[in-house]
Amino acid sequence: MKKIYLYCLILILVGFYSNIKAQQAPLRIFSFVLGSWEMQTPKGKIVEQWSVGADKTLSGKSYRVNMKGDSVLTEILQIRTIGKDIFYCSTVANQNNGKEICFKLISTKDQIYIFENKEHDFPQRIVYQNKGKSEMLAWIEGELNGKSRKSEFGYKRQ
Repeated sequence: MKKIYLYCLILILVGFYSNIKAQQAPLRIFSFVLGSWEMQTPKGKIVEQWSVGADKTLSGKSYRVNMKGDSVLTEILQIRTIGKDIFYCSTVANQNNGKEICFKLISTKDQIYIFENKEHDFPQRIVYQNKGKSEMLAWIEGELNGKSRKSEFGYKRQ
């Protein structure tokens, strides 16, 4: 009987530890995105800011700043664990009826992190590349109206 209790206790502890590890995974893998990033454009700049929430979820926001200094929030972002998988979730202003769209992490090779949602109209993939402490490349890609499209965002740390 003691063996059964010990076995149950071990299973509970392993499950608890696995759940904690799963919740910490986004922070461990994507700590390179933390902070403020910007990309200059002919019309101003695009800024992405990332921080860590109390639940170890990475929370971000993206906004455009025009030449006059006026800013417009364009996206609310999260990288979080859902079940056993990691997702990049985005709520874009004036799109998808204000609903959050999530993309599942499908690859983590060579400092390139690919999130995919084949059901989404565009993009179907969101990709981040860790290029060191001061640079990060992000891009969105997929098909739109039967044509392959890709938009790149070359960020520098602020």
